[in-house]
Amino acid sequence: MYTAKVIGHVVATQKDASLAGAKLLIVMQVDSAGNPVGKPHVAVDTIGAGADEFVTIVRGREASMPLPISVSPVDAAAIGIVDSMTRTVRGAGQ
Repeated sequence: MYTAKVIGHVVATQKDASLAGAKLLIVMQVDSAGNPVGKPHVAVDTIGAGADEFVTIVRGREASMPLPISVSPVDAAAIGIVDSMTRTVRGAGQ
């Protein structure tokens, strides 16, 4: 699991039948300070996320589990909207 920012959406006129009605988001992974990490990728929206929101992303087999058909061909899914993030800095030896 990791945090990402919604930076866009995908319009697909044709997609697998198990994804009918599913919204596709373009997301960018972010670090604990909200800075972009890596490259943008597509995730299925299972929670109704909007543009510029921070979301929790799950990848792999677990990404299809929140969908009505749990064997959908999905690699990443937004499963939560992040309300706030706090970065805790630990001292040496902790």
